[in-house]
Amino acid sequence: MDAVAGRIVVLAGGLSHERDVSLRSGRRVAEALRDAGAEVDERDVDATLLPSLREDPPACVVPLLHGETGEDGALREVLELLGVPYVGAGPAASRAAFDKPVAKAVVARAGLNTPRSVALPHETFRELGAAAVMDAIIASLGLPLIVKPAKSGSALGCTVVRAPGDLPGAMVGAFAYGETTLVEQLVEGEEVAVPVVDTGDGPRALPVVSIRPDGGVYDYTARYTAGSTEFEVPAKLSDELAAECARVAVTAHEALGLRDLSRSDLMIDRDGTVWFLEVNVAPGLTETSTVPLSVQAAGLDLGELMDTLVRQAVVRSSGT
Repeated sequence: MDAVAGRIVVLAGGLSHERDVSLRSGRRVAEALRDAGAEVDERDVDATLLPSLREDPPACVVPLLHGETGEDGALREVLELLGVPYVGAGPAASRAAFDKPVAKAVVARAGLNTPRSVALPHETFRELGAAAVMDAIIASLGLPLIVKPAKSGSALGCTVVRAPGDLPGAMVGAFAYGETTLVEQLVEGEEVAVPVVDTGDGPRALPVVSIRPDGGVYDYTARYTAGSTEFEVPAKLSDELAAECARVAVTAHEALGLRDLSRSDLMIDRDGTVWFLEVNVAPGLTETSTVPLSVQAAGLDLGELMDTLVRQAVVRSSGT
């Protein structure tokens, strides 16, 4: 199949805390698309971007901005204003998926398991007293907990809390990345990632990736330092459990109204129950990311897959 006609713009970088990861994802995808025969420009997000898109409209944009700048729907809203085709979820779905408490509520209504949690803004702790609020959290949710920013990615600001005295520092760490913090019951077991792709025949799950970080916690360092995490794909799961992980990921993708590509992060507890943790509308595509591993395990080529998603976005934008 010939590559899509016209220039593809890969957007990477931005000003979020995940800028470096985004740049790495952008380079990887741009190279893969070029290998598939596409004409590709790599662009950062700055004041020159919109004039450039207006004056020389590309065939399609591939947004690979991680964090709030790229995943909260705002950039996609602007691309729609310009009438520029782009790969990935629309603005409303991106907003819902990026807001972890909202995403958890949506998938829970769809019948998926997600850990009990509470999402509280910084003002609540300031107005009601941090000590009293934290006592109430522990009394209700128990221990261990995981504390994370409500709107962030790459495990930035995430801390596991096993003792009451660890909670204040974890809250401070999460608030450094956003005004609202999600405190969630920690599900212990096997962490897995499940990409979902839709190339025109409906969403389907790619092979499950098992994640075993050296330090026991899949944090930023474990995610993006080569050799810090052992990945196994396809994960060594029973057929029934692998099918359940796939079902959960596809259900989350559909319930949130996502399209083209997403990645769900799940936990399998010791009883074999699959828990939804979060979903990503612009998943990392670096050399240490799980999606490319799963794409390869499925017998697919990353460049050809992205080219197919670009073609799909162009057709979608044209209304044909």
